[in-house]
Amino acid sequence: MTPEEIKKLDAYFKSVFANPQLAVRARPKKTDSCEVYKGDEFLGVLYLDEDEGERSYNFSMAILDIDLDM
Repeated sequence: MTPEEIKKLDAYFKSVFANPQLAVRARPKKTDSCEVYKGDEFLGVLYLDEDEGERSYNFSMAILDIDLDM
């Protein structure tokens, strides 16, 4: 993903989830995905999908059962 795409995705996540603490960051040595954080807490990976010239993004987030006992 380009820095411009990551910037747009960062703004999108902040807007959609109404949370300025969310941040989309580039991954070291990876160009097909980036990471999503809330502050310093890692939330998941955002993958780029290209098919027939169209680009889309898939967000993958694992939720541990211990996190549900908040």
